[in-house]
Amino acid sequence: MSYTILIVDDSAVARHFLRSAIELNPGWEVCGEAENGAVALEMVRKFHPDVVILDLHMPVMGGLEAAPQIVKIAPNTVLLMFTLYSNRQLSQIAKAAGINRVFSKCDGSAGILASLQEVSVIRQSH
Repeated sequence: MSYTILIVDDSAVARHFLRSAIELNPGWEVCGEAENGAVALEMVRKFHPDVVILDLHMPVMGGLEAAPQIVKIAPNTVLLMFTLYSNRQLSQIAKAAGINRVFSKCDGSAGILASLQEVSVIRQSH
């Protein structure tokens, strides 16, 4: 099964890292990149991605602020949070905001790939 993925992070280096890891997998396509949550909202409306990967802290609008708005625009889109600050409390707050899973930037590409492989299971439960 193929998925379109929107990457949202204020760091160009993080976006490039994510894109590189994602594009190694057949069937996963990066449909766009955004530097903050406000730009992500516009891109979700335009591209209707299957998955949005959000950073926690970004200028203008962070991931926790953008998530509930993305859910309203695209309720079937799976939201993943990619952050340095992954912990149980953040996972609970993120889930309440509509984010399906939080993973740590410290996990590197293995964390990204594992989270994206779970997308089919998450999408089936929507």
